[in-house]
Amino acid sequence: MKTMKTISRTLMIIGIMGAFVSCKSSFDAAETMELQNNRQAVYQEIISNPEHMTEFTQMAEQDQDARKIMMQSHMEMMESGKLMEMMKNNPEMIEQMKENMQNMMQNNPEMMENMRSKMTEKMMKSAEGRKKLMEAMQENPEMKKAMMQEMMQNMHNGGMMDEKENDKQ
Repeated sequence: MKTMKTISRTLMIIGIMGAFVSCKSSFDAAETMELQNNRQAVYQEIISNPEHMTEFTQMAEQDQDARKIMMQSHMEMMESGKLMEMMKNNPEMIEQMKENMQNMMQNNPEMMENMRSKMTEKMMKSAEGRKKLMEAMQENPEMKKAMMQEMMQNMHNGGMMDEKENDKQ
């Protein structure tokens, strides 16, 4: 009888331990993110909590691919005018953006060249833009030198000839 109690207690303890082990919660992020509803819930949680958003952004800045995606998105927002629209009532944000852009361009010469060429291209499309560009070149000798080099390079590559032909048409 005593051995029967010992056996039943041992089996009960093993059963309870088995239940605890089998009920252990496991989280698989990849599996969770497979469903659209789960992704939306995670995204909403991140963007609705400033601490989570800051943490997420900091993590994204550590990853080179994520940083490129963020810069591309930022460029698209700038080109569409959405960024300036969002920032026009927030002078602190404008100043911070200028500072961040300056730092990014100093750290990434390729980005600086890309930004400069896109801005120049955009400004050259309108008479007002060309006028502003000329004024900026008068104020900044380094910019004038760089622009002259770019124009000379375009002439050698046939870029200016193509533009003149397009203007005639």
